[in-house]
Amino acid sequence: MSAKLKYFVIYKPDGMLTQFSPEGDKLTLKDMGFDFPTDVYPVGRLDELSEGLLILTNDKALNSKLLDPKFKHSRSYWACVSGQITDEAINQLEQGVSIKLKNSRYQTKPAKAERIEAPELAPRQVSFSYSQKLGLSWINLTLTEGKNRQVRKMTAQVGFPTLRLIRNSIENLQLGKMQPFDVVEYERPEIYKLLKIKG
Repeated sequence: MSAKLKYFVIYKPDGMLTQFSPEGDKLTLKDMGFDFPTDVYPVGRLDELSEGLLILTNDKALNSKLLDPKFKHSRSYWACVSGQITDEAINQLEQGVSIKLKNSRYQTKPAKAERIEAPELAPRQVSFSYSQKLGLSWINLTLTEGKNRQVRKMTAQVGFPTLRLIRNSIENLQLGKMQPFDVVEYERPEIYKLLKIKG
């Protein structure tokens, strides 16, 4: 008999690896303080210093449908960038920019970008430094693809390096009022509906 399908949405804090296996003294998903079933795994990744919405499941079909580029599922990020981002940079992000992937260049697909007020967030686990002279600004960036460290590479390419990065939604699945280390379990019909996945 097949294992029951399980779906967990977590707020991965910064400073944590998106994996269960230990790696030195770094935080991993085992440090979430939750007893996950042994057969669940993360759908996609957030790099060590990024934070926010992450799905853990044993549903291989969900993993395939969310990560396959042909389905173009939207995902949104709050990015705190160095400096006061310009209209020109916002337009460049929306039109697509050339970023480095391994040994080649890649033109990102059109995206949605807008300036936002700083969201109410818990303090970071890992501090960062910035130029008080340049200041900070926040944007919301919505993509339909997920290349390695894409948001960081995109904002750096237009001259505004990302200092803090939070994934706040995947389709209609929202981070909402979740805090770092929070875990919410969903039933299959509900999470499929929020993620706009048929089946």
